[in-house]
Amino acid sequence: MTSSLQSWPRRFRHLALVVWGDLVADEFIDGEIARVSREAPVLILKRRGRSLAAGGGANAAVNLAALGVQVRLVGAVGADESGRGLLQIFKRGGIDVTGVLQVPGYLTPTKTRILAHHPHTKPQQVVRLDQEPEPLAPRMQQRLSRAAARAVRGAGALLVTDYGYGAVTPEAATAVRAAMPAPALVSVDARYQIAAYRGLSAATPNESELEAACGFPVDGGVAALERAGRGLRQRLGCQHLLVTRGRDGMALFEPGRPPRHLAVHGSPQALDVTGAGDTVIAVFTAALAAGASGAEAAALANVAGGLVVMKPGTATITAAELEAALA
Repeated sequence: MTSSLQSWPRRFRHLALVVWGDLVADEFIDGEIARVSREAPVLILKRRGRSLAAGGGANAAVNLAALGVQVRLVGAVGADESGRGLLQIFKRGGIDVTGVLQVPGYLTPTKTRILAHHPHTKPQQVVRLDQEPEPLAPRMQQRLSRAAARAVRGAGALLVTDYGYGAVTPEAATAVRAAMPAPALVSVDARYQIAAYRGLSAATPNESELEAACGFPVDGGVAALERAGRGLRQRLGCQHLLVTRGRDGMALFEPGRPPRHLAVHGSPQALDVTGAGDTVIAVFTAALAAGASGAEAAALANVAGGLVVMKPGTATITAAELEAALA
């Protein structure tokens, strides 16, 4: 099937999509192991480098931009180092940040990963430190809702990424969706409250998010997974529910069709899964917006996910990389 999918990535550059969600900074601090501390049984690292990448909704946006999509971004950052770093990343990617608010006093959500290594070995994550802000004030949420309503005019789709920081809510997304011309394509990736979203076209929960929404475990076999997938799709009323399953691949649920199971693309031994879900929903949404069927879009997203987990850190893939893999 992959050879028949080759033409789809070329169509992405004709798309204009809106990404609305929580903008997260992924920080990576690299240190070389020097010795064990005398103060406590912990490693002492000599700091070697630091980098900043786009995470959360910001990662979905830069993934779309790397694929050639024209991206309009809606979200909030703080007037801090992480926020300024994200704005620079968006500028380099050619992303329209008209809908991005820089909020004084707001802490940009930042996930700091400490990586340790010996000389001539690959860095490995040893701990993660999260900086989580207070939820955005209601007046800021209202400003973002208005910005999203403006951004979707003339856009091919709306991609919502809800990481729980308040930049987007189910109620706000439903209101903007209702104002879009039919049939509007709206996809959602929600960390904590995916079951609260209604009227969307597609959703991409992982297995743990599916379990939380359905209230029972899905690791007992295919039957439990399919029961949960069918139930959540019907509950959301969406056309496409793509469940990401890590090394077990993906499962696609659509009305009137049997579930479609996709084996993981490439090696099941991922190098780094950071941000892989953002890549999946970006490619899945772009493919649907370009006119692909649910099965075609899922296959493209599966290949993209297999490619990005073989890159270190929070990464993106290009349309050329995707085409080469499909060849």
